[in-house]
Amino acid sequence: MKTAIIGSGNIGTDLLIKAMRSSETIDVVAMCGIDPESDGLARAARLGVATTAEGIDGLVALPEFADIELVFDATSAGAHVRHDEVLQAHGKRVLDLTPAALGPYVVPVVNMDEHLDAPNVNMVTCGGQATVPMVAAINSVAPVEYGEIVSSVSSRSAGPGTRANIDEFTETTAKAIEAVGGAALGKAIIVLNPAEPPLIMRNTVFCLTQTGEPDAFRAAVADMVERVQQYVPGYRLKQQVQVDQISDADPVRIPQLDRKFTGWKISVFLEVEGAGHYLPPYAGNLDIMTSAALKTAEQIAARVTV
Repeated sequence: MKTAIIGSGNIGTDLLIKAMRSSETIDVVAMCGIDPESDGLARAARLGVATTAEGIDGLVALPEFADIELVFDATSAGAHVRHDEVLQAHGKRVLDLTPAALGPYVVPVVNMDEHLDAPNVNMVTCGGQATVPMVAAINSVAPVEYGEIVSSVSSRSAGPGTRANIDEFTETTAKAIEAVGGAALGKAIIVLNPAEPPLIMRNTVFCLTQTGEPDAFRAAVADMVERVQQYVPGYRLKQQVQVDQISDADPVRIPQLDRKFTGWKISVFLEVEGAGHYLPPYAGNLDIMTSAALKTAEQIAARVTV
């Protein structure tokens, strides 16, 4: 499947290199950006990919555009709105790596098969790709009434697009915890950590359920971790899943639900190490996004071929 990438920053460039290194079904033939001096455009040109620094309008004007079937958008939530309008008008399918969430949320190990025919699919956020599978795993054992995630990433791995989309990140991730993970109520927090040397991406997932069995929760989480590792090898648990019983004598109060909760609290602690294809290994937050996007695109390509 011939594809193009909008955005020549860290995410777009890493996606380009991943596709060219490992994909047998995704052929990136064009990349556009808005900075003619960007390293991404320079690398793409050296690799034989058509480039333009004129943004979406420049992409449409390229001769290669006519044969492109799928376009990755690795820019920002605000910019994606216009990009989608232009691409839909030209009949191009869109895979959105921004938190714009115009199309359905897709987390490959949870719901990819449900939306392969959608004209625009949204890859949620890096935090969503890392944590929603854990919420879904726990929800497969017992209904999750409340799911809260905290994603901590290195400040160095948070570029202008990420920083401009903090609000969209929290809102989109929280909605995906509910819509994809299955939680009745979701909450998301992101932390940009300025520590030096840079720290690897860390994620904490807290879920509350009224029923369930500790070993069943742990088994479901372990199985899901193995499934994510098939396309993100650096995805792993930091320690054993913690399952604590909440008694009537010491209930948890959930302000959003305005009630006290008893049952089970499941705590999952994760880290994501990047593959180091273009970005440093500590930038697992960007690596999991590009890996999930490529995995989804390959499934779309396989479906179109069939």
